[in-house]
Amino acid sequence: MAERSAHLPLWVRVAVPLVVLAAALVIGSGAFDSGPPTVAERAAAIEANVRCPSCTDVSVAESNATTAIAVRHQIQSMVAAGRSTADIDQALVAEYGETILLVPPDAGGVPLIYVVPLVLGAAALAGVGVVFWRRSRAFDALKAKEPVA
Repeated sequence: MAERSAHLPLWVRVAVPLVVLAAALVIGSGAFDSGPPTVAERAAAIEANVRCPSCTDVSVAESNATTAIAVRHQIQSMVAAGRSTADIDQALVAEYGETILLVPPDAGGVPLIYVVPLVLGAAALAGVGVVFWRRSRAFDALKAKEPVA
């Protein structure tokens, strides 16, 4: 079996595992999940990102304080009314201040923290590809120089 895979071209030995990895990442990411979230799911997602006004670093979804319950009801009524997540966040910030949000609002654009690893990963893959390509050419040259017995 090992002899059989040794005769496969280099691009096949590299491409097949990469294709399998890419397929696993796409399937695992939930890209094929369908259907918009329900009202309860949207409200729960928003509640998980809103800080309890009377607690320290606890979301309103996790807290049973009366202020957290009030904020949960407020969020549920706004979601039921069809308001967007951005509108709900704005209303809560206007009423309670910016500290009400556990996750700060997106500043826009693509953060550098996402771009740098992608560029470094692509450079590393290119470097590994160049090394494999050079070694395979050197190996082929050695095989060509070797006398046939």
